[in-house]
Amino acid sequence: MENLGMFVLALAAVLVLPGPDMLLLLQTSARMGRTKALATAAGLASARSCHVTFAAMGLASLFRTVPWTFDGVRLLGAAYLLWLGLSMFRAEARATSVDRVAMGGSLSLGAAFRQGVLTNLLNPKALVFCSLLLPQFIDTGGGPVASQFVILGVTLVLVGLLFDVGYAMAGALIGRWLAQSPALQRMQHCLFGTLLIGYALRLALVSQ
Repeated sequence: MENLGMFVLALAAVLVLPGPDMLLLLQTSARMGRTKALATAAGLASARSCHVTFAAMGLASLFRTVPWTFDGVRLLGAAYLLWLGLSMFRAEARATSVDRVAMGGSLSLGAAFRQGVLTNLLNPKALVFCSLLLPQFIDTGGGPVASQFVILGVTLVLVGLLFDVGYAMAGALIGRWLAQSPALQRMQHCLFGTLLIGYALRLALVSQ
C-alpha cells in the first residue's frame, strides 16, 4: 500500500498528543510499576482492535443516525474517567506513607488490563476517529478493500501499542525519579487525577 507510510505518520501525530490513555499509562507505570502499565497497554490495544472492528461494521453511522447511542457511550466514558480521577485522590488520601511497591500490589494485572480496555472502549471519539481515518487511506484501485482495511487496522493497533509501551517505559522512569520525593509523588498523583477529571468533563460536554 503506497499510503501506509502516510497513515503511520498520521497515527503518530495523534498518539503523541496528551490524552486519557497516555495519562493512565504514565500514572500506572509511575505508581504501580512497568508490568502493570504493560498490562494496561495490552488492554488499550484490545480496545483499539474493537474500535477497528466496529468501524468496519459501520457502527459510527449508528451514532449519527441514532444520536442517543453516541451520547450513552460518551456519558459512560466520562463517568469512568471521572471515577478514575477521583480514585487517584482517594488513593492519595489513604496512602500517606505507602511506598510504590505496596501501591503496585493494590492493582492486579487483570484489573490493569480492564482499565486499559474501558478507558479506550468507552470513548466514542476513538471509534469516530477510526471510522474517519481508515477510509481516507483506502485505495479503491489498489486491491481488495477488505484486505486494505485489515492491514490499516492491524497497523493502527500495532503503532498504538508501540507508543503505549514507550509511555509505560517513560512512566517507570518518572516513578523512579518521584520515589526520591514523597511531595513530588503527591503532586504527580493529584495532577494526573485532576487531568483525568478534566478529560471526563470535556468528554461529557462534547457533541458529535
